[in-house]
Amino acid sequence: MLENYLPILVFVIVGLLFGTFFIVLGFILGPRKPDAEKLSAYECGFEAFEDARMKFDVRYYLVAILFIIFDLEIAFLFPWAVALREIGMFGFMAMMLFLGLLVIGFIYEWKKGALQWE
Repeated sequence: MLENYLPILVFVIVGLLFGTFFIVLGFILGPRKPDAEKLSAYECGFEAFEDARMKFDVRYYLVAILFIIFDLEIAFLFPWAVALREIGMFGFMAMMLFLGLLVIGFIYEWKKGALQWE
């Protein structure tokens, strides 16, 4: 049984060796000419004007979480739509329950003002 995994192990080892070889080769042969411009911090083409550890508004994170939730909803809808004939009415009702819970969560977030950007 383990002989089935030998080609995968060889592939991983060869890939790691090639990757390591070329990274080391780049460090050995690469030019080293540091100057002030190369060593400076780059942020969108201009100098940093605030501390990198400044606080973000919590609404930013709420919007990001909402995006992830609704993005995952779409990821669940595609396979469900493809297999709808095979899973029948039970699968349809299960997805309607899932979508209903998502809509309830969305309405809750909307009523709490998480989507209002001031």
